[in-house]
Amino acid sequence: SRTRSASPPLSPSQPSRTRTGFDWKAAEEQVGDAVPPRFTEAPVRADGQDDSAGADAWDVEDPGTVRLADVGGMQEVKDRLDAAFLAPLRNPELRKLYGKSLRGGLLLYGPPGCGKTFIARAVAGELGAAFLSVSVNDVLDMWIGNSERNMHEVFETARRQAPCVVFLDELDALGAKRSRTGHSGMRNVVNQLLSELDGIDSAANEGVFVLAATNVPWDVDNALRRPGRLDRTILVLPPDGPAREAILRYHLRDRPIENVGLGKLVKITEGLSGADLAHVCEAAAERALLDSVRTGTVRMIGMKDLLAAANEVVPSAEPWFSSARNVAMFANEGGMYDDLVAYLKKRRKL
Repeated sequence: SRTRSASPPLSPSQPSRTRTGFDWKAAEEQVGDAVPPRFTEAPVRADGQDDSAGADAWDVEDPGTVRLADVGGMQEVKDRLDAAFLAPLRNPELRKLYGKSLRGGLLLYGPPGCGKTFIARAVAGELGAAFLSVSVNDVLDMWIGNSERNMHEVFETARRQAPCVVFLDELDALGAKRSRTGHSGMRNVVNQLLSELDGIDSAANEGVFVLAATNVPWDVDNALRRPGRLDRTILVLPPDGPAREAILRYHLRDRPIENVGLGKLVKITEGLSGADLAHVCEAAAERALLDSVRTGTVRMIGMKDLLAAANEVVPSAEPWFSSARNVAMFANEGGMYDDLVAYLKKRRKL
């Protein structure tokens, strides 16, 4: 009689078949390391709710020893911060005597790369408060209602961590003008932010301080700048002479330099932002490094490298001033941008 030969064993690359059809379990094991899961599901509690509201999903930072004294120059900005924000907090009896309210928050605006975020951290350090930085990517969610919930949870976290500075970075993205926003989800986020800001003076929000920053305040919803919300504004401009010297010292402190005259370098870098100055130091270091590679002799970073790098950098704030000039001329309702107008006239840009 004919004998049936035994079937050869399956190779690891071949999924086995059973009498009922394809062996899905074996196939899943084979491709498990190759195909990432497309969806992940969080465990659901018996009551149908999740546990996210009970934990702090937001990173609350300690500003450490950063103070306004660490911000080089910019004395006018420091004076305005002290008058509008810090002096009333440090002197509660005088605040009570003069009826000075702590309602509302502070809006920092100006060209990019000029240190608005660092100033906000320094304010948190002055207050001895925690620091919670929030951007549009932290808040927006594709699911309906989640963005508003995230915004609410930001402020709930700040209340639990009080004293806490909530820093709203790129406010023009988080609080864009609702009249220009076609998506209802973004309008709802702005409405939720307005609701949270309206509660800043309540007992539940004691110790919560709101700072915001934007490069384009003219794109921020007008309701956000109503008295009691982000009603105090401070213009943060490119660093002045003392600030430029401090920034250059900071970025050159760990680099091998020789015969560098900071005074001359400060003069020729007028109009450069803090980010531009950091790039000048980086470009100078790169020139010295490449020269050392070509010649085979390691050399220090000299004044020649720094001057060449400074001459190649185009001030990144110039496009911002081009836009700001139009706003200052034609959209300065109620003197909202008087400080900007004064600066542009002083620099003969208006």
